[in-house]
Amino acid sequence: MRPVKPKKGLGQHFLKDLCIAERIADTLSGYKQFPVLEVGPGMGVLTRFLLEAGHDLSAVELDRESVAYLREAFPSLERIIEDDFLRLDIHTLFPETCCIIGNYPYNISSQIFFKVLDYREHVVCCSGMLQKEVAERLAAKPGSRTYGILSVLLQAWYDVEYLFTVSEQVFDPPPKVKSGVIRAVRNGRKELGCDEALFKTVVKTSFNQRRKTLRNSMKPLLGKDCPDYVLPVFDQRPEQLSVEQFIELTEIANRNLTQAKEHNHG
Repeated sequence: MRPVKPKKGLGQHFLKDLCIAERIADTLSGYKQFPVLEVGPGMGVLTRFLLEAGHDLSAVELDRESVAYLREAFPSLERIIEDDFLRLDIHTLFPETCCIIGNYPYNISSQIFFKVLDYREHVVCCSGMLQKEVAERLAAKPGSRTYGILSVLLQAWYDVEYLFTVSEQVFDPPPKVKSGVIRAVRNGRKELGCDEALFKTVVKTSFNQRRKTLRNSMKPLLGKDCPDYVLPVFDQRPEQLSVEQFIELTEIANRNLTQAKEHNHG
């Protein structure tokens, strides 16, 4: 069988180190009862260990050459979806729940986790390898320099853990950056307790000027004369706030926006 040539346009960097592939597959060892979707399996270095571990595995792969290779190399892999993961309807594929895993293409790794968020009622666990900086950002805690929009939005619904770092040298071709492996497990939160669209807006607005206090960074949303700016929360910078504090901030924003609207209509 001819090996697949990595395609730059698809952001392909094939993992060569089998020990690392096995460690990534092991991130789902506690989730055997759920079907698994592997994103971008390429030449199946991770696929092999997932099948050996007995997972009920499906794969989604955009590269036609890789699909042909996988069909030949892994006849026991019954479902290979030739499509773009970002366009998939996960609910149709898995009406109940599933896990997602992959050596994710660096160029779409953030989008992959935004998609997981959209399907959070279906995806119980999402693990895999992505660019180290992005992996660190997803798992960052309040107070950390890398804590940002995606950290807050993902950690509202998932417990995120940074597991280990992977060197550039174990890939073909080697990427220019190190990689990190994370695991995100759905937490017990059923609802935010605030308007979800406004929560996203508040998080994004506050981090748009992350070096400033919230009193300054929230002005585009709340105006410059918001009466609640006297509250202690507005003395803080966005990276100091936990998910719970962002929920409280959203409630404050909601109250002020409602009052402003009523005042304007009055």
